[in-house]
Amino acid sequence: MVGVDTVEFLAHPDGLVEPSIALRRHRPEVLISIHFGDRWPGGLNHADHRAVGIALLDAARDAANRWVFTGAGGDPWSGVRFALFGGAPEATHYVDVTSTIDRGVTSLREHAVYLDNLADGTAGKDPEPFLRGMAEAMGAECGVAAATTFLLEPL
Repeated sequence: MVGVDTVEFLAHPDGLVEPSIALRRHRPEVLISIHFGDRWPGGLNHADHRAVGIALLDAARDAANRWVFTGAGGDPWSGVRFALFGGAPEATHYVDVTSTIDRGVTSLREHAVYLDNLADGTAGKDPEPFLRGMAEAMGAECGVAAATTFLLEPL
């Protein structure tokens, strides 16, 4: 729906992701993830968001470490430049999504099983008011119609 050619699912059940070396599979220059702090404004953050954020930072930090990557572990990688964490309360950067927010809504609508199992008071069955409301609120802070924000972590 949004023009992505490849999606790789790592066979970790929702809610049961743990930070481990098993998540380390690629050699990126830039990493993009979601805020992984303990809390969002208004509540606790999801366990998967926290675990994946820790795993991502650990993997990036250790990627060039020969002691971690020996033999079967693959070759070290020193090419990670930075990580971006979307929705972080202490955001340092933004992307103007005014022209692409409709594609984001369309994409999330495709996750019917996810939407059907959300608790009341979240994105609900129609994610448009939720996503568009957040993007417009962030856009107002950034001087554009709609935006998404990120914390940039140099690595």
